Amino acid sequence: MKGKAETSSKRLSSLDSLVQQYKLPEPVLVTRPTMPSFEEYCGRLKGIWERRWLTNEGELHRELERRLAEYLGVEHLSLFCNGTIALMVALQALRINGGEVITTPFTFPATPHVLYWNGIRPVFCDIDEKTFNLDPSRIEQHISADTKAILAVHVYGTPCDVEAIEEIAHRHGLHVIYDAAHAFGVRHKGESILQYGDLSMLSFHATKLFTTGEGGALVCQSEAQRKRINNLKNFGIADEETVIGPGINGKMNELQAAFGLLALETIEQEIENRRRLAGIYREGLRDIAGISFLEDIRDIRSNYAYFPIIIDEEQFGLSRDELHNVLKQFNIFTRKYFYPLCSHFPCYSALPSSAPSNLPVAERIARQILCLPIYGTLDEEVVQDICTVVRKLSESAHNL
Repeated sequence: MKGKAETSSKRLSSLDSLVQQYKLPEPVLVTRPTMPSFEEYCGRLKGIWERRWLTNEGELHRELERRLAEYLGVEHLSLFCNGTIALMVALQALRINGGEVITTPFTFPATPHVLYWNGIRPVFCDIDEKTFNLDPSRIEQHISADTKAILAVHVYGTPCDVEAIEEIAHRHGLHVIYDAAHAFGVRHKGESILQYGDLSMLSFHATKLFTTGEGGALVCQSEAQRKRINNLKNFGIADEETVIGPGINGKMNELQAAFGLLALETIEQEIENRRRLAGIYREGLRDIAGISFLEDIRDIRSNYAYFPIIIDEEQFGLSRDELHNVLKQFNIFTRKYFYPLCSHFPCYSALPSSAPSNLPVAERIARQILCLPIYGTLDEEVVQDICTVVRKLSESAHNL
């Protein structure tokens, strides 16, 4: 007991010393939106005030849809008020009601929640330990007579194995929907990652690479499908006197569209800034024992939306949770994306597929993952300081 108390006392003393030396002067959050100039935004708002058209596919809404489709390299795109509603409508657009959909537990809660709201039972499949996406080699063991679709997530913007998933879906007659909330601007073998699957959902939340404050989009593969999506997101209204079915209100308004048009003008610079910061992280963390991270993938144009690291407690000297908590004392605020797993939530934990024995890789990664701060306006010196703090904490832990 005395030995443990002495070690704890030394650790606290060492930590206090490190905090005094390396604490950042201002809080650094895991992400921060890059804002357009206030004057430019007000200029866009002036036109809205003059037209007095606030929603229902106004001028800016139509312009943003067109410019996004052009930038992303897709033909058929429909804007939404947020990504969650877009994903709910995706299931309705494909007439998936009831039954089962195979998905990942390593994602934001919205992914399985949209299944629940559509009366669908999530079936959780384990993930690949290198990409953190659905492991195609494990999908088929979960396919049953009730399986209607595969709902995969491009986690952190890293593309799923789209060819393998497409082959499995084709062989079993399943729909494929991609939660591409993280994958804005990502390209696979020179083509938009949004070209794969039946539908892909994008999120434009304030925490995302491209943002309209709140917002999202669905990308589909035909104009007929886009028309159905547009009807569904507007109460099922087809024209002034016709409602073709029960829809929902998922429309993006003109204020959001105005913000998005300005954000789109600087998106390439945002991605380049993040690419540079990711390079600094990799250089600064590469030789720290117990720290690993995602590398660039051949034939993939990344968007550097996140910078996740994996912490091996034995080698690094601190657990993920310890590092997460200690970094706050240095004014460095990280996030445990995605912990806990969705399969741990009370609404899903009783499902047979939620058993930890079914999800060994996801269970391990969720305990080790930590996303470090990254956004386009983050100073390079701050990223270097974060790397220094992580290194010093590991050295200090091993010296006790």
